[in-house]
Amino acid sequence: QAQLVESGGGLVQAGGTLSLSCAASRTFFSVHAWGWYRQAPGKQRELVASISVGGTTNYADSVKGRFTISRDNAKRSVYLQMNSLKPEDTAVYYCNIVQSTARGTFATWGQGTQVTVSS
Repeated sequence: QAQLVESGGGLVQAGGTLSLSCAASRTFFSVHAWGWYRQAPGKQRELVASISVGGTTNYADSVKGRFTISRDNAKRSVYLQMNSLKPEDTAVYYCNIVQSTARGTFATWGQGTQVTVSS
C-alpha cells in the first residue's frame, strides 16, 4: 500500500491552474517537512516547494509567486496550488515527507502525478 498518494495532475493550457493533493495513508511521526518535487524528462528531480513542521515555506525561484504549498494536519495532507502555469512546468510531480529521528533522517515518496502544460 502506497504511503503517500498524489492526485490532481492533468493537462492544462499555459496560464491555467492545477491543484495537487498528497494524502498520507498513515500518521508519520517526527516529521521535519513536507515537500513537492518534480522531474521533467531527461532532467534531475528538483525541489518545487516545501513546508516545515513549523509552517515555514520554501519555493524554487522558478515558481515563486505562482505556486503555493499548504498542508492540513488533520487530513494528513499537503497541497500544491499552481497558478499561471507554463510549459516548462511540465513534469511528474512527487510529494515527500521527511522524518528526522534519533536514528537518522528518512524520506518517503509518493508515486508521482503527471502535469502537462500545453503552449
